Amino acid sequence: MSGYNPNTPYVRNAMSDIGYITALDEVLNHQIVDTFSTVSTSEQSWTEKIWSAIVRKDGTMGIDFGLGRYHNRGVLDGWAAVSRGSEQWTVRANRELRDDPSITQVGPLTYEIIEPLRKVRYALAKNDAQPISYDIVFTAEMPPFFEDRHKQRERDGFRVGSDVVRYHQIGVPSGWVEIEGERFEVNPEEWTEYRDHSWGTRLDVGAHNADVRPSSDFGDVKFGEGEFVLVWSPFMLESPNGERSSFHFYHMSKQGHIFYSSGYRNLPDGTQEKVARVRPELRYDDKTRRLLGGTVHFDMLQGGTHSVEIEVMGTAGVHLGPGLYLGFDGRKHGSWHGPLTIEGEYFPDTMDVETLKRIRQLRDCPIRVRQGDAVGYGIMETIIHGAHPDMGLTAANSIV
Repeated sequence: MSGYNPNTPYVRNAMSDIGYITALDEVLNHQIVDTFSTVSTSEQSWTEKIWSAIVRKDGTMGIDFGLGRYHNRGVLDGWAAVSRGSEQWTVRANRELRDDPSITQVGPLTYEIIEPLRKVRYALAKNDAQPISYDIVFTAEMPPFFEDRHKQRERDGFRVGSDVVRYHQIGVPSGWVEIEGERFEVNPEEWTEYRDHSWGTRLDVGAHNADVRPSSDFGDVKFGEGEFVLVWSPFMLESPNGERSSFHFYHMSKQGHIFYSSGYRNLPDGTQEKVARVRPELRYDDKTRRLLGGTVHFDMLQGGTHSVEIEVMGTAGVHLGPGLYLGFDGRKHGSWHGPLTIEGEYFPDTMDVETLKRIRQLRDCPIRVRQGDAVGYGIMETIIHGAHPDMGLTAANSIV
């Protein structure tokens, strides 16, 4: 075995039609006729993405973490943000994919699986981009639950622009966060956490290819053209006797036409009760498009309706735009920036309209929920574009 180093993370294969061998190929989990250094398609928008939102229940502080692996683009990128009141600090990191695909670290950002589907760690080390850092461990309170497959064609009807599966999970965080040298404890009593993991062909990855007709659905200049509504939310309810249930829904419509809707009532034993129709009755501030509260009605497939009251908590909540959701200052998810780049920004007032035009309205808004005597907490992400008189929104104040 002269010349062989068993510690090398990969072995270059002499056969050009088979991918490199990595340590992952030792396990008995292959699902395509190739190695783990290859995915099932050469589509450049193929993405595997990690996301988590960690919020104080009183809405005074929020923390986000994101990590994306773009296998066919040769990129691993990530972002971390802290929101305190209307302030927000964001750190982004981007690097080339290295030979070992099991490394889930980019610059100061680290994602670590401690116990699969139960306990994971998110960390942002001290860095020169922004004066924030954190180290937080998520512990599950419910099993992971799938959403409906998000399969969506481009507007020409030919190419499938999105074919993604995603599971989400509700749990509690523990650890700490540091802002400008001041450390705050993150504990399960005062905080809650929501995470998801998705993979597949994804919308809005990389810069638009100049010789391909642009999509108007996400990220391009015509995104949100006319009336557009997006509401995404996970939350958990607990009754006085300790019984728990959670809801998750993803609702999108354009010009009043619902083109994607996924909703479930989830139970601790893993049961998912499908929602036939989601009916949001929510109010928004016309100036900032921030959620003010309301009610969401879940008409169940098997009959009956669950109506849940939504109360917004505090002014914190990380805006996802600086994390490159829908793009930010010309940057996009999965873009190549070389071996390693680390950057970030500070926004003193995310409720300022000119700032919102730059960072977009999409944010992880902390909410308290109530259904009868059951109460709980969650987050809600919304984009409400165009005029919506029923929500008190005018076209003149519309922002993406």
